Amino acid sequence: MTVLGVDWGRARVGVAVSDETERFARPLATVRKPSRAGAAAEVARLGAGEDVRIIVVGLPLNMDGTEGSSAASARAFARAAAAAAGRPVEMWDERLSSWEGVRLAREGGRRKVVDKDQAAACVILQSYLNSRRNKT
Repeated sequence: MTVLGVDWGRARVGVAVSDETERFARPLATVRKPSRAGAAAEVARLGAGEDVRIIVVGLPLNMDGTEGSSAASARAFARAAAAAAGRPVEMWDERLSSWEGVRLAREGGRRKVVDKDQAAACVILQSYLNSRRNKT
């Protein structure tokens, strides 16, 4: 089984998936859906195709750790994704993941074009996977 990582955005949703050992994240897709429900359904479809056991959604906290309107939107998406996928969803601190995703996408551009939304999802998922591995 695998873990799905999601970088929720109002216009686009970056999606990454782990390998079966849950050690590495790789880009999977960018979902362009105008609605939360449509994006959640597409993420559920992608997850079903990857035998996902859990979905990790990035939680965009403010730099001081507080939650703002973006965090509320991400939580609402996470609820919709959990309902659509029938899988548990965990929120994960994504501070600076979009910035890191853009940096990785630029670096990766020399070898292979990497979508910045997918790269941000990889950053979120890899952080989650590393944290879980370090706890065991």
